[in-house]
Amino acid sequence: MTAPNTLSEAWTSAHVDRVAAPLREQVIAALRAAILDFTLRPGQRLVERELIEQLGVSRTTIREALRELTSEGLVTVVPQRGAIVSAPSLPEAEDLYEIRAVLESVLVERFVERASDEQLARLHDAVEHFAVTTAGSHEIRVILDAKDYLYEVLIEGAASPALKNIIEGIQARVRILRATSMGEPGRAEEAAAELRAMAAAAQKRDAKKAAQLCATHVRNASKTALKHLRLAEKGTAAP
Repeated sequence: MTAPNTLSEAWTSAHVDRVAAPLREQVIAALRAAILDFTLRPGQRLVERELIEQLGVSRTTIREALRELTSEGLVTVVPQRGAIVSAPSLPEAEDLYEIRAVLESVLVERFVERASDEQLARLHDAVEHFAVTTAGSHEIRVILDAKDYLYEVLIEGAASPALKNIIEGIQARVRILRATSMGEPGRAEEAAAELRAMAAAAQKRDAKKAAQLCATHVRNASKTALKHLRLAEKGTAAP
């Protein structure tokens, strides 16, 4: 889908509250939310003048916010174009999925080793919530929120600050790719079945098997997302 040319076509937001939290943090939060829920889509230009008018803040505040979002990987500064919502390239996506497969399998292994029985039950409930959501909704943002909750449960139960920081650091970049994967007909249902198998292994305290099933889940998701990126690159390269 072609991104709108202007923010006014893509996103409407009230001016930020000058009393509540620091302006910079409010602007970052507003833009981050608009990007992560795909109100501002990959490739959308982020024109400073439009952002100033939209949010009612200074140019300095906008530039500081864009720098922060660039460091998070959500915004890319392109020569001659300025800031745009990041759209991962095929090589970047390939690397991200392979990194995810490794990191998330370790996360699941630690979860199974360290989680309480109550946290194991929460994992089961989170997987079932995801399965019900994917079966009952075609709204990608709702599906992604359900997947995010599943990761919250895994991260809490794994009790590893190091893994938490690393995985949360790439989650924003991954969300765009995850939306591409989950948007493929039938993929969300397949994902639910894969996650149920992982949760069943976790329930048996089989850490190695649960980790292996998690890695398989990530790599299956990569096949769909990377296929779309390859097709998009061919279309871009076509005369």
